[in-house]
Amino acid sequence: MTELLEPSVDFVFKQIFGSEENKDEVLLNFLNEALRETEPKPFVSLTLLNPQLDKNALTDKQAILDVRAQNEDGKQVNLEIQVSNKYDMPKRSLYYAAKMYEEQLGEGQFYKSLKKVISINILTFNQIPNDRFHNIYHLREDHTSELLLDDIEIHFMELPKLSLKPHRMDDRLVNWLMFIDGAPKERWEDLAMDTPGLKKAMTTLEFLSQNKEARALYEMRKKALLDEQSALDYAESRGRTEGRLEGKLEGKLEIAASMLQKGLPASLIAEVTGLSEPEIEALNRKLH
Repeated sequence: MTELLEPSVDFVFKQIFGSEENKDEVLLNFLNEALRETEPKPFVSLTLLNPQLDKNALTDKQAILDVRAQNEDGKQVNLEIQVSNKYDMPKRSLYYAAKMYEEQLGEGQFYKSLKKVISINILTFNQIPNDRFHNIYHLREDHTSELLLDDIEIHFMELPKLSLKPHRMDDRLVNWLMFIDGAPKERWEDLAMDTPGLKKAMTTLEFLSQNKEARALYEMRKKALLDEQSALDYAESRGRTEGRLEGKLEGKLEIAASMLQKGLPASLIAEVTGLSEPEIEALNRKLH
């Protein structure tokens, strides 16, 4: 029996949710479940804005294999799965949502033409300090919670929290997330029974798992992600023991240099070492 690929690896995730063949059944149904609380009118159709998969990106540890789509009303959704905790997810998600929002406005267009953008982040680690597996954010007034406008919406779905409390099996979003989290095949029939589109996603995963080229690309991508996580773990460990605990500038600079050589972003290095980004940029210039 062929071992199934992991749906939570971004290469596999994009093949399942971000292909033209699956957009009208898999992606559309998933988004309508994910947005059930905030979009009372279900999406009817989708246009994929980045359907291509750059195979050269599979070895790039910093590559983002996201799924970006637009519905019939012009609303845009960016769907991404993240397996490595880079300690910058809230800022990163807000940045991409704001970028999607800004890119809509062409020269001579009015602000009123801007359409809603939605960022959905599926995480294999915990990010939000509560026990909810699905958290949704908008722009609201601090005291009254009054919504300023509905144009930017950010979701965090944390897979580890699915096991914190029991969920009804008829919760379709839970069924989708359990599949993405690697639910064993013997549970598939129950998960897909009342969840439109999920059976097609499962069939796609089985096909990919049996395809030699897809498996080779998957192994390539998984290695890049594991290398990145190892570098992050190493940098965090060194940063805590030598940078934060000792508080010595020399130790911080040594760790920052090591992280720069591993290609890690300045924002993460600043988070780990306590150095400012200008200090890190100056160090990078010295190294090169």
